[in-house]
Amino acid sequence: MTLPVIALLLTLGLFAGMVVLLNVGRRIGARRLARDPDAARVGTGAIDGAVFALLGLMIAFTFSGASTRFDERRTLIVQEANNIGTAYLRLDLLPADAQPALRELFRGYTAARVETYRKLPDLSAAQAASARAIALQGDIWTKAVSAVQRPGVSPAVASLVLPSLNDMFDIVTTRTMATRMHPPWVIFALLFGLSLAAALLAGDSMAEGRSVSALHTIAFAAVMALAVNLILNIEFPRLGLFSLGDFDEAIAAVLESMK
Repeated sequence: MTLPVIALLLTLGLFAGMVVLLNVGRRIGARRLARDPDAARVGTGAIDGAVFALLGLMIAFTFSGASTRFDERRTLIVQEANNIGTAYLRLDLLPADAQPALRELFRGYTAARVETYRKLPDLSAAQAASARAIALQGDIWTKAVSAVQRPGVSPAVASLVLPSLNDMFDIVTTRTMATRMHPPWVIFALLFGLSLAAALLAGDSMAEGRSVSALHTIAFAAVMALAVNLILNIEFPRLGLFSLGDFDEAIAAVLESMK
């Protein structure tokens, strides 16, 4: 089951749960008012305010974190494109007969890196492409080290070529870890729990009226469910509705310049 489907099911479940709890809360509140009209509302305002404030804080916290991580992932894509482009240009410093094989390896490596993210959300295909890229890293490094160690090659060449290769390889690990950096699942569980609790309390606060507004009930549940769905899709952009495809084109452009 893909993440968009899971997110949709969670959204629908949250919406339905909030609608049900709004009505349950209203019935509970109506019974309390019938038993003791004077004391039914004593002290409830502070509790309601605390729960809704915490819910607002949780939404702001999770949305801000997801948005920040989304921007960081886009920045890392551009950084990897720059690192690959810089390393490729510095191949010009190597002996002429060593360059063709390395340039061919670079093309294969860059193509594998592009394919790694284009294959998503097919995780198995993406992992296979990533494995090819990692295997090519060893070949590129071995040939580059051999080239800079040749007699007559200036030590300055090694100090320029090898660090650029290191940067190109290191950004892969950085990007991989960035895709796995998410809040603990308990944060999302708490967000769902607070949403449901807020619905129950909101329903209780509407008990004084003779009738309940269907518009407000549906709107409140829908807005909350859509907000949670948006957070989930921003948090998991490769697997959700949001894409980083426009930024992936930066690496694809580098690959195109190699041909």
